[in-house]
Amino acid sequence: MRNAHRVLTGISLALILSGCNTGSPPADWKEYAVTGAYSAAISESGNFATLGSFNHGGSLWDLRKHAREYNWNHKAKEFSLIAATAISPDETYAATANQQDLVLWNVNNGQPAGFWSSPAEILQMDLSPNGDFALLGLANHTAVYFDAKNGGERRVFRHDGRVRSVDLSPDAQLAITGSDAYKAKLWNVESGELLQELEFGNVVDTVAISPNGQWAFSSGSLDKAVIWNANTGQVKHSLSTSADFFRKRVSYLSARFSKNSDRLLTGTAAGLVQLWDVRTGKELKAWRIHHRDPYGPVHAGVYAVGFGAGQYYALASNGIMNVLR
Repeated sequence: MRNAHRVLTGISLALILSGCNTGSPPADWKEYAVTGAYSAAISESGNFATLGSFNHGGSLWDLRKHAREYNWNHKAKEFSLIAATAISPDETYAATANQQDLVLWNVNNGQPAGFWSSPAEILQMDLSPNGDFALLGLANHTAVYFDAKNGGERRVFRHDGRVRSVDLSPDAQLAITGSDAYKAKLWNVESGELLQELEFGNVVDTVAISPNGQWAFSSGSLDKAVIWNANTGQVKHSLSTSADFFRKRVSYLSARFSKNSDRLLTGTAAGLVQLWDVRTGKELKAWRIHHRDPYGPVHAGVYAVGFGAGQYYALASNGIMNVLR
């Protein structure tokens, strides 16, 4: 669930600041967008991906067949700029958003199930089970829990800066947000209560909450990246520090906890995908995503990561789906 604005925070800076990490090549790769993408999301079970491409707007892909199932655009005979996209945890609905409009789609038949105008520019989003609600990160300093089937704001979470990263727990009881105010915040969705808050040294551009609700991941742009206890707010592991400037000051663009919450998969602006042990904080595996042309740009950002059956997925800004083992 990653957005076009992240290109600015990641790709150019990553050429200098993140080039030292190494990783294995992907086991396989497929081209999903010929000239690149604005946004992407991978479903929790690793069966589907949504993509906002430069040339063809939105689309749904079946990862088991690497086949495009539907083309999703907001106007007939016109390609939409899809700045954010998401898939519900049960894979029944997906959503695409340009900067102002949100469309809910039925994954089974590809038909729209709701079309709404957003209260402000949409920077990122996530979906609740059955696609009932969308958590929207907005440029007007709020995150909104929006009724995606009937319209209207169910809950508003106020911030001191643009909300550029959001994630819902699979049961939609918890929401985590990251903002330009250098803070990651954990919320009770039903009550709107702020449960925890963590400060960073830069804008918080990636957040994730574990399925069991116990762990959270947050990272600042070219700043620290941490796994922390959602119940206490205490940092458990730091995945990057400022001690080694050239190796550690990286920007994470995507993160996903495994279903049993014991693994964390992350993707960086420089095209590095890492698998972490949540218990120990140790890196278990690392991969470098596929690049189109060895003589062209070296890096592409990882917009979405996901867990599959015996493998992992990473969908990058260059439009390449990477299969990792």
